[in-house]
Amino acid sequence: MDTRHPILELDIVDLAHDGRGVARAGEKAVFVSGALPGERVRARLLKRHRQYDDAELAEVLEASPDRVDPLCAHASVCSGCSLQHQAPAAQIAAKQAQLLAALERIGKVQPERVLPPLQRDLWAYRRKGRLSVRHVAKKGRVLVGFREDNGRYVADISRCEVLDARVGGLIAALAELIGGLSVREALPQIEVAAAERVVLVLRVMAPLTAADRERLAAFAAQHGVEFVLQPAGIDSLVALDGGELPTLHYRVDGDIEIAYRPLDFVQVNDGINQAMVAQALEHLQAGPADRVLDLYCGLGNFTLPIARRVASVVGVEGDAGLLERAAANTRANGLDNTSFHVADLSQDQRSAAWAQGDYTRILLDPPRAGAEAVFSYLPGKAVERIVYVSCHPATLARDAALLCASGQFAFRAAGVMDMFPHTAHVESMAVFERI
Repeated sequence: MDTRHPILELDIVDLAHDGRGVARAGEKAVFVSGALPGERVRARLLKRHRQYDDAELAEVLEASPDRVDPLCAHASVCSGCSLQHQAPAAQIAAKQAQLLAALERIGKVQPERVLPPLQRDLWAYRRKGRLSVRHVAKKGRVLVGFREDNGRYVADISRCEVLDARVGGLIAALAELIGGLSVREALPQIEVAAAERVVLVLRVMAPLTAADRERLAAFAAQHGVEFVLQPAGIDSLVALDGGELPTLHYRVDGDIEIAYRPLDFVQVNDGINQAMVAQALEHLQAGPADRVLDLYCGLGNFTLPIARRVASVVGVEGDAGLLERAAANTRANGLDNTSFHVADLSQDQRSAAWAQGDYTRILLDPPRAGAEAVFSYLPGKAVERIVYVSCHPATLARDAALLCASGQFAFRAAGVMDMFPHTAHVESMAVFERI
């Protein structure tokens, strides 16, 4: 008997924010990877902590009706997905419940209406991704994939079911390709950017030989991909053939075309992005007389669709490169009622000219840290509606409480969007209206 890792028999009562099942053993919570609510399991204890323990699933004694067989053969070891063993309908229901629980527990607020969850493509949905690369001498080969659950090792996978299919089916071939390069020890990652073309950005820490370049060029021609090299920071990108860097495009709001570079931030799931933008426009309720402020606007994913409906829209973003391309995108789409400003929105910007504008609507899509700093000086008195797109329920809950505590806004609606199916990531949208 392994006394260091004893087997416990547990009843799973909940799902944690990271997708692990939650059980109780005496006074302690036990988090069990691979377990689902409603199940009775045997779990192997991995690590003890003062207030909780970590465990992994050893055997399912009584299965949840929501348990399904994972499509991916590597689901149990790869951290790219943590919930493939749960039916998609149950996944999105759990995310909706997690959002509402965070709003109530952290913000002490609840929306008047829960929006129906948005769920679109479940497989081959990732048009962006970062693959780790590692030459493992003991295995005598290179591994390409996401990290294992423990984060220390690259998962040994041959394909990926959630990456764009043009890349997901190439994992084994990429590993073999890199294994034959002179720089196999100095190539730690591949950034995937897939749109009308597939671009793979190789992070290379050593110069390529002529033979390396020939191998890469032959692979690219055979599989219909393009390689870009990144020897240093994001400004060091160079096409494999030394020519112009590739530009990618996606469409939103019907026929608006947004151009971007391989390392630019775009929403990972194109189907959900289309639905998300449409839902945001519906709840923003902006018309020809409105003046809109779009915070954390990036490439203009929301800015451009808003611009074609309103009097004016101002986009604010901290990345100057993204704003340059956002401005170019507005011109390319024939829009002339937009302006953009570079600003670090984690800092107080109340003295900036754009922050003193007389806006009637605000849309914001902040990072995980949320928008607490922004709400210290916004919204202005003319703002009638706010649409808040969030990638972290806890900070949305905190910020929703700030808006409601002002006594000026009612929390009209909130709901989740399945941007990352088969993971525990929760993307959501909240709508506030001036009372």
